[in-house]
Amino acid sequence: MGFCALIVILYVAQSIIIPLIFAFIIAILLSPVVNFIVRLNVNRILAIFITFLLTVIIIFGIGAFIFSQASLFSDSWPIFVDKFTQLLNNTISSGSNYFDVNPQHIHQWITKTQNELINFNGVTVGETILSVGSSLAVVLIIPVYVFIILYYQPLFHDFIRRLFVNNHSEEVTEIVTQTKTVVQRYLLGLLIEAAIVATLDAAALLIMGIEYAILLGIIAAFLNMIPYIGGIIAVALPMMVALVTKDSPIYSIYIMIIYYVIQLIDNNYIVPKIVASKVKINALFSIIVVLVGNMLWGIPGMFLSIPLLAIVKLIFDHIDSLKPWGFLLGDSMPAYKKTRFKKNKLL
Repeated sequence: MGFCALIVILYVAQSIIIPLIFAFIIAILLSPVVNFIVRLNVNRILAIFITFLLTVIIIFGIGAFIFSQASLFSDSWPIFVDKFTQLLNNTISSGSNYFDVNPQHIHQWITKTQNELINFNGVTVGETILSVGSSLAVVLIIPVYVFIILYYQPLFHDFIRRLFVNNHSEEVTEIVTQTKTVVQRYLLGLLIEAAIVATLDAAALLIMGIEYAILLGIIAAFLNMIPYIGGIIAVALPMMVALVTKDSPIYSIYIMIIYYVIQLIDNNYIVPKIVASKVKINALFSIIVVLVGNMLWGIPGMFLSIPLLAIVKLIFDHIDSLKPWGFLLGDSMPAYKKTRFKKNKLL
């Protein structure tokens, strides 16, 4: 009953909980920078302001570049739809002649879908802008939360110490400190991984001469944070662009092969070395938590699900009574031992 009540609270109060979670994650990432500036004998409020200013400059620079690329891509969207529809019509015509199927109904459906896709920039984008505008107040409050969390960070630490003053306060303080450090490294590792994957994807697309290579590489890096599902969408987008912009479909096969190689490099080298394999979540719980996050909070839930589950696993790994649950969430397979049955000598 308590677990069901928790799920209901997470769903009903998502407008409050989601900004707080984003604020805590951002505060954890910025905390080392603030502490470094404070150690230089700078006032804590001024240190937070300097950190905020640097962060905003970086985010606005990246955001402006992505927005400019996305604007060019949206202008070419009707052309992509026309070319893709023409290619699909030719394929269906060839397939219908081969399998002796009447393609009339299929062409009607394609025409209807084409009109909907072309009108995507009008009605759908307008609805999206209204939806974003309605939640703009929630987004703007995240920096306020981050500032308050960073400012009252010593208060939170002292609160935890006082809360467990009669019950292993030193152990609790050590667990909090270690968990915070590992979480910082994990989240920073995710950002570094995203930058590396974006660079590799964009470089591969640029070499093949695919249009909007940088934008597709950045999108692939963000989608890569969503396990399994994100990777499929990330490779499908450049393959579709290559189909409608290149003369030969072989480029789509090249993209699929190159993205597969990049995924192998990411899974076998980048993640273990940079993100740290100790907080890696197994495939079963990764898929489950992504689906649950999407059901509860939509797209923000899909992005927050893995970091939140990783934080939960880190906490489990530092508490003896919860270590079996941390082991269950991880991807460390136990060594298989063959059981030898010996006859009982007494029998």
